[in-house]
Formats: sequence, structure tokens, C-alpha cells
Amino acid sequence: MNTLAGKTAVITGAASGIGRAVAFTFANAGAAVAIADLDRDGAAAVAEQIRRAGGRAVGVKMDVTSETDVARGIDQAAQAFGSIDVLVSNAGIQIVGPIDRYTFADWKKMQSIHLDGAFLTTKAALKYMYEADRGGVVIYMGSVHSHEGSALKSAYVTAKHGLIGLARVLAKEGAAHNVRSHVVCPGFVKTPLVDKQIPEQAAALGISEQEVIERVMLGDTVDGEFTDAQDIARTVLFLASFPSAALTGQSLVVSHGWCMR
Repeated sequence: MNTLAGKTAVITGAASGIGRAVAFTFANAGAAVAIADLDRDGAAAVAEQIRRAGGRAVGVKMDVTSETDVARGIDQAAQAFGSIDVLVSNAGIQIVGPIDRYTFADWKKMQSIHLDGAFLTTKAALKYMYEADRGGVVIYMGSVHSHEGSALKSAYVTAKHGLIGLARVLAKEGAAHNVRSHVVCPGFVKTPLVDKQIPEQAAALGISEQEVIERVMLGDTVDGEFTDAQDIARTVLFLASFPSAALTGQSLVVSHGWCMR
């Protein structure tokens, strides 16, 4: 199904995990994709895999916390494929710890990557989406923590809540230029980011790694299952290809019932 035929998408944090799954799903739907990632080699490798499968892709080295780097990367993607139609702001990290021992440096790093990165990539992409009211879609990768709180995740929860505010404002401002925005809110997806959290949370909570998985990560799901990256990618594709502003400014939770909104 070429639901994104003729479209160009920039996906940040796309060298691995959810971003990589979105990139392949978009390419299969006919989009030209820019694989934007701090890992230059990883981005290039994913782009090459997509090209070998018959798709159109380019790897773009991008530090989403750098205004100069973001502007250069977005321009590079637009020059490669003509313009920008879809932005998936997915780049993110996780640093867990209790508030009273959380360093200010880690707090600022989390906000910079998740929120500053979302703002900078949005602003750079809107230059193309607003031109002649071309339009487009901006999709932020939120989390169940865009709606809920969890111990040890003060910076992450704050940042993910903030993405909903940014998406809602963009939905209002962008409407005049045919731009829509959304937040996709995954539950726990088995990615390197989540794998890294398991021993960290086990140590912080004084429980086993298996207990972290069963109680903390999956205890509130309806079936005890991790969310699949492909489920997230299909949700992002649905929102990116939706034909009208009947659906804009929304957050959609995909979490096996972990969070119901």
C-alpha cells in the first residue's frame, strides 16, 4: 500500500529501535525517508538497507540538540527528495533515578534531547511545510508517560508531558498551513533503551530484573506483553497518512492496556 507515495519523511533517532521500524514501514508505504541520527554510520547503514530493498532513503547525521545541526540535516533531506512532508520526532534517551539524587546535568540533558530536539526539528521542518501552505504532519514520539507518572522518571515524564503541549499548539498554529500534529504514546517496547533500564531499575528499587519486567514494566498491561515496535510504526503510518484535519492535536496510546486514555 503506497499510502505515502510521493512524500518525504524525516525520522530522528532512526538508526535503531522504534525509529528504524518507522523508517522501514514508511519506505514500504512509498515514502522517501531521511534516517536522521547522532550515529552517522548507523543512519547510513539503515538507509542502505532500505535502498537495497527497493526504497528511497538517505542517512543524515543529526544532533537534535544543535540548532545548526538540525537545520543542516533537514535541509539535506529536503535537497535530496524535494521537500519535507512528514517529521517523526523520535530521538530520545532515558536516565532514571530518584528526584533527590537526580543531577541537574542529567535533567538538562533529558529536556534538551526530548523537548529542545522536538522544537528544533519542528521549526526546521515547518520552513518547508508552511511554504505555499504545502502542509505536512509532525508526529512526536511520546510515551505512556506523556499521561502517567512513574517513580525514578521525573525528567522523562516531564519531557513526555511537554510533547503533548507542543503538539497541541502546533495543531492550532499549523492548521492555517495544512499542517497536522500528533503524539504517539507507546508502552514498554523491547528496544535497547528499555533493555538498559531493566538493570538500572532493579538496582534502584532493590528487586530482581525479572521483577522489573513483570511488575514495573508489564504488570499493568492486559496480557503481560511488551508493545511491539511494528505496532508503533503502523500507528505512526496511520496518523501520517490520515487525509484530513479531522484528526489533529491528538495523543494515541499504544500500550497493551498499560495506560488507557
